[in-house]
Amino acid sequence: MKILVIGPSETGSRGGMAAVIRSIREGEALNREFEIDTFPSYIDGSLPRRLLYCIFAYFRFLRCYKRYDLFHIHTAEKGSAFRKALYLRTIKRAGKRAVIHVHCAEFLDFYDGLGPRGKGIIDRFFRRADLVLALSERWRQELERRFETGTCRVLHNGVDPEECRGAVSDPAEHPNSFVMLGRMGMRKGSYDLVEAAALAAQRNPALRLTMAGDGEVEQVRARVAERGLEDRVAVLGWVDGEKKLELLRNAAAVVLPSYHEGLPMAILEGMAAGKAIISTTVGAIPEVVTGENGTLVEPGDVIALAQALLQYGGNVAALRRISAGSRARVEALFSVQEMHRRLAEYYRQAAGEGAGEWS
Repeated sequence: MKILVIGPSETGSRGGMAAVIRSIREGEALNREFEIDTFPSYIDGSLPRRLLYCIFAYFRFLRCYKRYDLFHIHTAEKGSAFRKALYLRTIKRAGKRAVIHVHCAEFLDFYDGLGPRGKGIIDRFFRRADLVLALSERWRQELERRFETGTCRVLHNGVDPEECRGAVSDPAEHPNSFVMLGRMGMRKGSYDLVEAAALAAQRNPALRLTMAGDGEVEQVRARVAERGLEDRVAVLGWVDGEKKLELLRNAAAVVLPSYHEGLPMAILEGMAAGKAIISTTVGAIPEVVTGENGTLVEPGDVIALAQALLQYGGNVAALRRISAGSRARVEALFSVQEMHRRLAEYYRQAAGEGAGEWS
């Protein structure tokens, strides 16, 4: 079976969707059973650059899509959903099958803000799909209640624990160091974290925080300067590869105080690196982070966030206990191998085939 995976460019876009698509392309077991190609439909950049790329991408798609049997469409909210609705309409008119994979943390808020015409487009988008994939059971239930497809399933994101093994370290080496990875801005709770670090540092002067990513980098740096935290909080740009592993290796815990999330790759990577997790009770995070491997606070609760920083800062015994448990939880439930096993099942279901080699 020939499958085309449609979504953001692996090289021209940052974030979780591109990482998931890359893992599918590189998945050895998946590619033994299926013939998988990826199709970049979007890149980051200025509005004119994005617009031109998306237009040309769709015309490239029209030249190649008839060669494929099944389509795996990755979507977020806003323009992403409307563009992917156009792709799906073309696919279904050709009598072919498709899987929609919803990644966006704010998809239902986006849907609720649409007018009747926009809602009609999104309604048809979901109901035309042969299968809909959600990042968590909670999301699956919410999408099913809203769109009543009867075809929504759960597919957790996954990471390769072996790729993060180089970031595993003894918390005693850096018991007061924390790291936040990913996009910076209000939605990610970046400013809340700066305020929480300012509060926590009053009781734990050894506390150190590194924030690395894209988005509102300069604005976050300015907030750090306003709070006089330049000697305690480092704000970097986007990092990946060895630099990301280095930051994880030198941290005791990963912090992500978001207001909206799906299933963040930063949290899974942090767990695979054996780090404690401090995050919020949104999206799929409560299905991943429990009292055994981290602490969750309500989004926007700066005091609780500061208390979590103090809870783990210097607490080597707790950090060591969490380290092994986090890695074990990732390997059992959130590894890329488990994700690919489930995805293969869904591909077969969507295509109307029986069990395959992984059953």
